[in-house]
Amino acid sequence: MPVAASAIYFLNLRGDVLINRLYRDDVGGNMVDAFRLHIMQTKELGTCPVRQIGGCFFFYMRISNVYIVIVVSSNANVACAFKFVVEAVALFKSYFGGAFDEDAVRNNFVLIYELLDEIMDFGYPQNLSPEILKLYITQEGVRSPFSSKPTDIPVPNATLQVTGAVGWRREGLVYKKNEVFLDIVESVNLLMSSKGNVLRCDVTGKILMKCFLSGMPDLKLGLNDKIGLEKESQLKSRPTKSGKTIELDDVTFHQCVNLTRFNSEKTVSFVPPDGEFELMKYRITEGVNLPFRVLPTIKELGRTRMEVNVKVKSVYGAKMFALGVVIKIPVPKQTAKTSFQVTSGRAKYNAAIDCIVWKFNNYIPPILS
Repeated sequence: MPVAASAIYFLNLRGDVLINRLYRDDVGGNMVDAFRLHIMQTKELGTCPVRQIGGCFFFYMRISNVYIVIVVSSNANVACAFKFVVEAVALFKSYFGGAFDEDAVRNNFVLIYELLDEIMDFGYPQNLSPEILKLYITQEGVRSPFSSKPTDIPVPNATLQVTGAVGWRREGLVYKKNEVFLDIVESVNLLMSSKGNVLRCDVTGKILMKCFLSGMPDLKLGLNDKIGLEKESQLKSRPTKSGKTIELDDVTFHQCVNLTRFNSEKTVSFVPPDGEFELMKYRITEGVNLPFRVLPTIKELGRTRMEVNVKVKSVYGAKMFALGVVIKIPVPKQTAKTSFQVTSGRAKYNAAIDCIVWKFNNYIPPILS
């Protein structure tokens, strides 16, 4: 579902309109007055970034001292709208020299209007890549004297853009030493019962890459040789030659990945952009191996006292170790005093978040009580 924005406004903290663009005639020109009256003056800006006033929806985000407000009159994709705002701000920063605030908007309003006409057509987001837009909009923005020195974005070959070829990588790259760095960052979400049984567990991860390669390399990333996206029981029960497949419930790729080859061969092949980028995001809900096992024991000692005993065990191999592990043990909001003992690490009561924060460097402490 697209955004289908009817209008977009750039406001300062007082509610003054810096720049606005109307893309459809289904909303009136007084929409910004409704935003000031029902949202800004009621001091509800920090409660929810999506508000409905009458028959219109307002999606707004604050960047520095500027509010960017998107007005829609029908059901729209909220995530797509905020993604558009984030990428649009990154585009403006590439023209302004890294700064985006009220002064930058006032000094570059002509350029912003020109960019708004290119990145949104009749309310639908278009291409927001700075590398591509700088082929057509060559005007330089007025940079703030306090902004850092901008890095020039190399302009790709215009022929490649017209033919739909590789537009995220320019030709003629040469490195004395070809290097590729890959990081896998995963976050484990776990819901456990009071008896230690796992009720729900999933992993969200992303693969980050940094490439310094010459020419136009065609790379292939193998995750246990195959990636299984099917959920049929017959495929799960059928073993593969390489062992277990990786069952991904949701996966999102960078535009450089060859989706046709992925659908047919289940392999990630791509021509990487130059430098650092995010190759893919994924989510796993089955076959998750937890790195730790937490065993809490809670005893009530009267109406105003309680005793909590927490044991943490590592379940990974002996050759692996954990760094910067933080365990947060929630306590009641009315807690007035805490006392604890740890066999290893450091523990501290943080009243701001109503938790006992237990930290250790590269090993697992066995017990906190």
